Amino acid sequence: MSALRTLFGGELPRLVMFDLDGTLMDSVPDLAAAVDQMLALRGKPAAGVERVRDWVGNGAAVLVRRALAGSLHHANVDDAEAEAALADFLRCYAGDHSRTTVYPGVAELLSALRAEGVKLALVTNKPERFLPDLLAEKGMADSFDWLVGGDTLPMQKPDPGALLWVMQQAEVSAAQALFVGDSRNDIRAARAAGVPVVAVSYGYNHGEPIAAENPDLLVDSLDALI
Repeated sequence: MSALRTLFGGELPRLVMFDLDGTLMDSVPDLAAAVDQMLALRGKPAAGVERVRDWVGNGAAVLVRRALAGSLHHANVDDAEAEAALADFLRCYAGDHSRTTVYPGVAELLSALRAEGVKLALVTNKPERFLPDLLAEKGMADSFDWLVGGDTLPMQKPDPGALLWVMQQAEVSAAQALFVGDSRNDIRAARAAGVPVVAVSYGYNHGEPIAAENPDLLVDSLDALI
């Protein structure tokens, strides 16, 4: 784990927090299917995987508003329409997630960190209700010490509150923790929490290269951290 040790003065972090969508799993195919079902109920054309890939990262409510607007910019979407559409989306997304896949290198890194006694947490903007079943379905039910969804706490990334909460639970300082993500929300949350941050090059960042956000380390696969 030389790459990780380089970030921590030759040691390993005591806590590693991970984003989920676009970092550990490619969940866009299932999210896009649910978005398109929600749109079909409203007589609207399907958005498709590539557009949804650019819209994810800010939680289900924002994803639905972007889908209704057909754009990243959704200020003009009616709030009542968005609320009804969100309920439909959540119903469509529930259940099996067979189109979602775990990225290469993820299982290997989680196993290696576990073997070193590093505490692990999941901090995602995805609604908490979906996390246990999704993780179990992908063989990751026991991978994390803490699960924080987008509605677990009053705030979501890029607010640093969830990261600070996990660090408090783990009793570690920012200098002993690491965040791993794929989007500017992840980078900004980590920066605001004072935590070093690793970014993956393959995730979702609204169509922009994540290198522009200047993470402390950029990797093409998480097993590069082993």
